[in-house]
Amino acid sequence: MTDATISRPLEAVEMSVKPLPLIAPEIQYWVAMPQPETHLFEVTLRVQSWQKPLLDLKFPVWTPGSYLVREYAKNLQDFRVYAGESQPLSWRKVSKNHWQVETENVSEVTVKYRVFANELTVRTNHLDASHGYFNSAALFFYLPGFTQNSYIITIVPPKPSWQITTTLPAIPEQVNTFLAMDFDTLVDSPFEIGSHQLYDFEVRGKSHVLAIWGKGNLEPGRIIQDIQKVIEVEAELFGDLPYNHYLFLLHLSSSGFGGLEHKLSCSLNYPRFGFRVKEKYDRFMQLVAHEFFHLWNVKRIRPKGLEVFDYDGENYTPSLWFSEGTTSYYDLVIPFRARIYDVKVFFQSLAKEITRFLTTPGRNVQPLNESSWDAWIKLYRRDANSDNNQISYYLKGEMVSLLLDLLIRERHKNARSLDDVMRIMWEKFGKSTWDFNGIENEVGFTPEQLQGAIESVAGVDLSDFFERYLNTTEELPFDEYFAPFGLKLAGDDSGGLPQIGLIAGLDHGREMVKFVEAGGPAQLAGIDAGDELLAIDGFRVSAEHLSDRLKDYKVGDAIAVTVFHQDELRTCQVTLAPPRPNRYQIVKIDQPTPIQKQNFAGWLGLPLSKFVT
Repeated sequence: MTDATISRPLEAVEMSVKPLPLIAPEIQYWVAMPQPETHLFEVTLRVQSWQKPLLDLKFPVWTPGSYLVREYAKNLQDFRVYAGESQPLSWRKVSKNHWQVETENVSEVTVKYRVFANELTVRTNHLDASHGYFNSAALFFYLPGFTQNSYIITIVPPKPSWQITTTLPAIPEQVNTFLAMDFDTLVDSPFEIGSHQLYDFEVRGKSHVLAIWGKGNLEPGRIIQDIQKVIEVEAELFGDLPYNHYLFLLHLSSSGFGGLEHKLSCSLNYPRFGFRVKEKYDRFMQLVAHEFFHLWNVKRIRPKGLEVFDYDGENYTPSLWFSEGTTSYYDLVIPFRARIYDVKVFFQSLAKEITRFLTTPGRNVQPLNESSWDAWIKLYRRDANSDNNQISYYLKGEMVSLLLDLLIRERHKNARSLDDVMRIMWEKFGKSTWDFNGIENEVGFTPEQLQGAIESVAGVDLSDFFERYLNTTEELPFDEYFAPFGLKLAGDDSGGLPQIGLIAGLDHGREMVKFVEAGGPAQLAGIDAGDELLAIDGFRVSAEHLSDRLKDYKVGDAIAVTVFHQDELRTCQVTLAPPRPNRYQIVKIDQPTPIQKQNFAGWLGLPLSKFVT
């Protein structure tokens, strides 16, 4: 054996020599905010046990759950880098979000920078005299090739009285210091630092916290009771709660609205005085139900395109209609099942969504799968023509999910429903498997696997359904799917008011055309969004009284509409079009059959006769 080894060719001996494995670098962040009034987070990154001649640092361009390249690096300033504590190192920018540091013979690197934070949304950072809030994708670099390393984060509050709330575990015996098992976990764990109020409660033996920043007219006790109901209903649907601790982080703002899901928390932004009026309170509970439903759908049941996050650019998938649209359908259903509102409110909410869908011309232009794929360039970048050329995958996905739920229920006499699809997707793709290192392995689903799961519950080939309603712009046949449940859509055309094909509104004291419908009377006459509306037939008109003025005319009348087009005075001859519904209701059909009554009762748990619009 010794002789055989000696006689091996030299090349083979050289090939068998492997380089020594690299020691994993130690990565730690310090986040300070010594002057919060400046809106500047001061961040220090220290990388120890570094063994390469170059250190690449990349700043994420987006954050999971919000599908737009937001260019977080635009808020970064005062970048400096040192060997150890004080010896400056050479560096260069390779691209908009990529820094490269020369680290030959350097084992400890310190990076210092500041991030401007004055945008209060659930997906950005906000720092002022009252609190600091940040999403890690908008604050921290990642090291390419080392995203699976653990990251240590130490918070340095500006005042001893400020508390720190996050779902990351604290490191024992280290002050204000937390551990993220990898960069994905860090990105998925927002921080709230300040004097916010904390309310603890339990559901199914699991601990929960409601953290509230800001002042408003909410009643924490009432909100917590209703949140508990939402949690119970969703846990019942999926079978359990896949965590030991969960955080609801609520920001009360002047007029903001939004939510962002995380695996162990959600961030919510809601108008501070939006809790007293029942309709506004119900909308808040729908927001809660939506973000909490994401705990399963999209955070753990993920499309293949989101299986592994690429923080450097767009992550494409045609399946956001399911991840977001189906979640939007359930955010109406869950509060009803939780008895936060009754069946009348449920159908009113559903009718509002159907109205939004059927009054958006873009539904006839953009297919649902394309809407998901193009989220990165369209949904979050709206302009005056958006309603003409696109449809939200939230909205149409919600409509398609409604039809699928009704289809399954009707075929199986309510013994099956979309709930069963969610449970199958959870079992196949959501429940985590673990490798020998205890690392969570998540497997994304393909569009074909999703369709297969839905077909397995429906018990029918849905290829035609998916082709027509996901890949084309064919109108959704609501009445066909409502009919087995004794329901139909009823449109309201506002008393036969003729259509002018534009929407106007007051903007800085001027009556401005906000939207012009493609192919409508106003567009055919040459009126554009951005024109200033002045008069009809020589008399001044305001956006507020435009509908009243149109009552004086009939279909086919040609009216003279005077506008400022940029700085040019124009009078356009607009021929008014026939009226069409601008609002829809869901109503009972006349003389429903016993089967229709039975289907309705099986769906919603009350007799059709008790349903009053």
